[in-house]
Amino acid sequence: MLATDFRTSFKWKLQEGVFAYAIPAFVMVILGVFFVFPIGTLVLKSFIGPAGFTLEYFRLLFQNQLHTTAIVNSLQIGLYSTLTATLISIPLGLIHVKCKFKGKGFLFGLILLPMIMPPFVGAIGIQQFFSLYGAINLFLISHNIIATPIPWLENNHSFYIVILLEALHLYPILYLNLTAALSNIDPSLEEMADLFGVSKLRKLTSILLPLATPGFIAGATVVFIWSFTDLGTPLLVGYHEVVPVRIFNMVTDIQENPMGFALVFIVILMTMLFFGISRLTLRNTKKYEMMAKGHVTESAKSTSFFGTLLIYIFCIVILFFALFPHLSVLLKSVSENWFMTALPEKYTLEHYTKIFVQELPFIGIKNSLFYSSISTLFDLIFGVAIAYLLTRKKLPFGSLFESIVMLPLAIPGIVLAFGYIVTFSNTPLDPLSNPVPLLIISYGIRRLPYMVRSATAGLQQTHISLEESSSLFGASRSHTLRKVIAPILTANLIAGGLLCFSYAMLDVSDSLLLAMKEQFFPITKSIYTLYLEQGNGDVTASALGMFVMLLLGGAILLAANILGKKLGELFRS
Repeated sequence: MLATDFRTSFKWKLQEGVFAYAIPAFVMVILGVFFVFPIGTLVLKSFIGPAGFTLEYFRLLFQNQLHTTAIVNSLQIGLYSTLTATLISIPLGLIHVKCKFKGKGFLFGLILLPMIMPPFVGAIGIQQFFSLYGAINLFLISHNIIATPIPWLENNHSFYIVILLEALHLYPILYLNLTAALSNIDPSLEEMADLFGVSKLRKLTSILLPLATPGFIAGATVVFIWSFTDLGTPLLVGYHEVVPVRIFNMVTDIQENPMGFALVFIVILMTMLFFGISRLTLRNTKKYEMMAKGHVTESAKSTSFFGTLLIYIFCIVILFFALFPHLSVLLKSVSENWFMTALPEKYTLEHYTKIFVQELPFIGIKNSLFYSSISTLFDLIFGVAIAYLLTRKKLPFGSLFESIVMLPLAIPGIVLAFGYIVTFSNTPLDPLSNPVPLLIISYGIRRLPYMVRSATAGLQQTHISLEESSSLFGASRSHTLRKVIAPILTANLIAGGLLCFSYAMLDVSDSLLLAMKEQFFPITKSIYTLYLEQGNGDVTASALGMFVMLLLGGAILLAANILGKKLGELFRS
């Protein structure tokens, strides 16, 4: 009996040791080869010239007005998009936490819809409605409101359209983080303030918002980095004076124009700077700790009819502006003979049948489903293993390991794709020959943090005594993971997997840069290529874009329903 117990204990400890070190080692190798190495290569090439160390590329970069203007424009887009998203998210978060009214769950489910609507698809609708002879101008002219077309997309107008599209797409991320932070504020703090006669405005500025600062910074950093480095939206809107588009245009001549390395280094430096500030702030959350955590149900108060009406009006206005570009895409996807008229003359569903018949759209759908499925499987396997190690084991290098795993959140997709092209050209992984391995790897690495955080949230709610009981009865480590841990984490794994799959399907930067041959195009590259085609290419692109949004919309809303407020934790920097 003792011998059996000893063998079981020894087997368990051996498996535990192998699991605790083999998984981190493998993940570190993958991240080292396909994340650290490409980024490091870009950094080195930005400082190394034909004669050795040099700062010449940076001197040339800052002497080129096109590049310096692009840097300033991108920073402004990131800043103004974050500010606009903040102005939208703060009232939404306060309403969600403090107000109780009929239809609240349904209304705030709709509020998340813009998160599933990629702004680069909405840019197609913007072009249709706001071009010089688009639907808006033609409508205004036909009703004698204006005499000549308004250049909506010319001069600096497209700059503000990009900001608006980014903010209206990304505000749900900030809203989710703010809602989670505000929900955890101890209601007794507000009760004490009421006893001392503190005004509502003073409570907001002195209690609620300061205590929600960590959640705000976590979400705001993601919004800033995302909008600062987004490629698809400015590319399709036609605003090319931004860093991502400049990098995109430099891919073909990087050997002749090494300033691209310096430009990429600037992007890495800026994103890492903001990521570092966010991490430092979140580490200081002890400054914001309370004696107890509150809940939405404890502090939410019933709203009057007039108050509820105002809430609905506010939310509907936001949804209208957020969904308007995509409603335009929907209208275009069912249009027939829409030329020089405010609205289509006829409507048809024929364009939706074309996406399954024509070669290019079908290639995009088929490839993206394959790439996203394999990358999600990678995230599922290693995300759960990493989350288990971080929550259950005291690894000597745990903090470093967690930081490296989360680092892909701080590195834009366009930088990683650019690094792959530079690093793996003329190798067996050359994306010009076959980009499939690098596309799958880039999708997986960039979404791995989502799965890790989703699984971590589930493990933190599961007591370790269940695993200890399993070991006492002689179960192996793998058996315990399969039969005890996995069933408990099912909801979290489904939610995390849906998010990883959805955002891989919607990926723009990696897809546009790495997929250079039509046979390997993901769905976003197919949409972009169709949009540039003469004739009805933009109509087919609209139908394909709507298909993607319908497919992934259900996936992300299902994930939001499963995780609830914890969905915001996946989008923390």
